[in-house]
Amino acid sequence: MIGDRWGATDAEATRPLPCDAIAPAGAARADRAISIAAPAGVVFRWLCQLRVAPYSYDALDNRCRRSPRSLTPGLERLEPGQRFMTLFRLHAYARDEHVTLRARNTWVTYAVSPEGSGTRLLVRVRSARPRLVNALLLLGDLVMMRKQLLTLKALAEG
Repeated sequence: MIGDRWGATDAEATRPLPCDAIAPAGAARADRAISIAAPAGVVFRWLCQLRVAPYSYDALDNRCRRSPRSLTPGLERLEPGQRFMTLFRLHAYARDEHVTLRARNTWVTYAVSPEGSGTRLLVRVRSARPRLVNALLLLGDLVMMRKQLLTLKALAEG
């Protein structure tokens, strides 16, 4: 399906992630990944920032407010049920390993793993909507999440 992969290797695309266990069988899937020249703990800390902003195209998905460019103290204190990026709730997390979110018919895992002296960030989106809706959603998600991952990379490396 168009929009189902950006940056993810074949091995990453077949790796089980926490969102796979909570999404219904047959839910559409998209994988995105990026290498970041920063330790996993720093990348994870930036993922915690998704509690307050989407870090994508702020004019489109953050009501024209700029996503914070520095870490906000306290956002790393996670608890299931917390709101992320307005639409999502925290389902589960493992510090410095993953954040798994859920919305109505969407489940997402952001997984960090060491890669050399840096980190690999893999994101999987699962969606249980009609096929055409999934296709359009994942295509739009590709554009938005690509920007999000590139922004998080720049901030974590800075």
